[in-house]
Amino acid sequence: MRPIQLYITNTCSKQFFSISNWFVQLVVLAFLFFNSQQIFSQEQQDSVKRPKIGLVLSGGGAKGFAHIGVLKVLEEAGIKIDYIGGTSMGSIIGGLYASGYNASQIDSIFKKTNFDELINDYIPRSSKNFYGKKNDELYAIVLPFSNFRVGIPEALSKGMYNYNLLSSLTRNVRHVRDFNKLPTPFLCIGTNIETGEEVLLNKGNLVQAMMASAAFPSLFTPVEIDGKLLVDGGVVNNYPIKEVRNLGADIIIGVDVQDDLLNRKSLKNATRILVQITNLQSIDKMKKKIKDTDVYIKPDIRDYGVISFDKGEEIIRKGEEAAFAVYEKIKALTNETTFYKKPKLKISSDTIQIKKINSDKLDNYTKEYIRGKLRFKPESTITYDDLKAGMNNLDATQNFSAISYCLQPNGNEDDLDLVLRENPTQTYLKLGLHYDGLYKSGILLNLTHKKTFLKNDVTSLDIILGDNFRYDLNYYVENGFNISFGFRSRLNQFNRNVTNSFSSLITESPGNLINVDFMDVTNQAYFQTIFVQKFLMGGGFEYKYLKINSPTLSNEDNIIEKSSYFSVFGYLKYDSLDNKSFPHSGIYFSTDVQTYLASSDYTRKFKPFSTAKAEIAFVDRLFKKATFKIEADAGFNIGSDSVPFFDYILGGYGYNKINNFNYFYGYDFLSIAGNSYIKTALTLDYEILKKNHVNISANYANLGDDIFTTVDWVSMPKYSGYAIGYGLETIIGPIEIKHSWSPEMSKSFTWFSIGFLF
Repeated sequence: MRPIQLYITNTCSKQFFSISNWFVQLVVLAFLFFNSQQIFSQEQQDSVKRPKIGLVLSGGGAKGFAHIGVLKVLEEAGIKIDYIGGTSMGSIIGGLYASGYNASQIDSIFKKTNFDELINDYIPRSSKNFYGKKNDELYAIVLPFSNFRVGIPEALSKGMYNYNLLSSLTRNVRHVRDFNKLPTPFLCIGTNIETGEEVLLNKGNLVQAMMASAAFPSLFTPVEIDGKLLVDGGVVNNYPIKEVRNLGADIIIGVDVQDDLLNRKSLKNATRILVQITNLQSIDKMKKKIKDTDVYIKPDIRDYGVISFDKGEEIIRKGEEAAFAVYEKIKALTNETTFYKKPKLKISSDTIQIKKINSDKLDNYTKEYIRGKLRFKPESTITYDDLKAGMNNLDATQNFSAISYCLQPNGNEDDLDLVLRENPTQTYLKLGLHYDGLYKSGILLNLTHKKTFLKNDVTSLDIILGDNFRYDLNYYVENGFNISFGFRSRLNQFNRNVTNSFSSLITESPGNLINVDFMDVTNQAYFQTIFVQKFLMGGGFEYKYLKINSPTLSNEDNIIEKSSYFSVFGYLKYDSLDNKSFPHSGIYFSTDVQTYLASSDYTRKFKPFSTAKAEIAFVDRLFKKATFKIEADAGFNIGSDSVPFFDYILGGYGYNKINNFNYFYGYDFLSIAGNSYIKTALTLDYEILKKNHVNISANYANLGDDIFTTVDWVSMPKYSGYAIGYGLETIIGPIEIKHSWSPEMSKSFTWFSIGFLF
């Protein structure tokens, strides 16, 4: 091996070293290896290390849909969001994103959401008990009433619809109580309505925090958290950039969807005025916050308002456009190594194992009442739909001004923690109006009072002023799964030409119709319970006073009937129709039997007898706006046929049905009668515009005396009728007009019905 000569020279001397070639090569290679490893390691660290990115989403109501468009673009660019902060609608979308959903999933969620139902806090009709269904479908206006003063509601909505929706959507993180431990750390902002202070929400119940941050004043009721009454965080901080930086964000991407200040021409409604008040301070604060934002995104959504939920897809596109306008800045935050594709969230099971149900003791309602409304008990297996239905049942009672809940882990099961705030208002004034061809015009005044004598009770008095004075007094005590009971007293009266066969005693009328003054006073004491979770089963005792006069009679007092009747009755009912007047789906079933035991017997012909009747209806959609309804009902007398006043009397449409009165197209009000009948009907309804309906109907019946003793009841129908109608859903109830005819009749009939039936 040839030696290498190395010279080292200094000012003092020169020294000569000779080192073998192989040794030098080894040293050089080692130096190069370790140096290259250090350089490679440093390059790798530099490529992996990236700034932490925080996302700030402002509030703006429906304009917050733009956040979804921005999120889509951020995901397309491969941006990984490390922290999220939001206010109001920004807290809702930010909370869902932090829970694990990606942008396309959130887009799908919002497109499927019915925002009319959300804003109005829609309670499905199925959530109301039978008493509630009857009473809630009478009144156009409901107002708090205390100390002889009429109040106004605290807000348009308690937000229960939204709460249930968010609880189901965030089921994957339902046990997380520190928002820093969410898939993406998250915070939102609320406003203490009592002090005006900003409240940072980063711990506790995620759904409750989002609800508080989005509780727009007058639209949603305030939310109580840790003793603080909170409303929309946009009042004090609509763009929480500082708070997100404090989480550890190096870079801030901010999306601003709040309104600019409007001029007087644009301040056309209460919503815009409230938004303007909120924005007076926040817009000045935003000027400084914009400067601190690294990537500022301002969608052009001037043409949309905070309640423009019907324009959601357009607003989402505006968000995409605004994000693409700064796409180069966004893309600069990532590279091929740090490109991130957020996966689709795999939603956890819909099933919940409920171990315990916890709630504070209430002043006016028992534990049995609460569990009866929930329709499930501890140690139950339920779904989120069951949980939502239970909360809707509680909400439908109107006994609670605020309802919230959360699921706490208990081993492999969950404890349901309920927080119920009893409604301090126990008295309500309710108003309604109605017109039909039988009772004519009527104005309804109602006074409803809760906790009159017992817990869980409600007392309701209807006074109907108009062409025919009427009243309806109800007292009801609901005991959940246990037997409930009540008392009812009502007066119905009208003057009308009715069928001659209404009374077999009438022989002096020149035609087949007579004019009568009809009065019915009915008093009932009853008990009832829920049978197999769905059916209402009950029975009771009845005292009825019936008085019928006819000026067409020649006798001195014109009296046809003036008797008291004592009876017992039983019934079984089922009602899953989604709407009473214009249903789209559901089944209705009712059957009852009544036995008349005694009478004061004005006609001197009374003998004990019974009546039995049943009704069933099935409703479903043909397609999106078209619905069909099939009905069938029948009735008959058992025993003596001594009292024709309780015969089955058909004809007319749009009146409140009592006793054995029933509708029948093609014939005038109460114009055909018999002690037994069978009837079928079919209606096709099409919603031509929102809440505007056109429909066609046909009905057929066999009716007479004792028709079920032979096979005549299955023969060709003796009576038939048809109708074409238009209906409009309004705040006072349905407004309907129907033109009706029958091939058996020489003339047709047109009926008007305005408002809820009472």
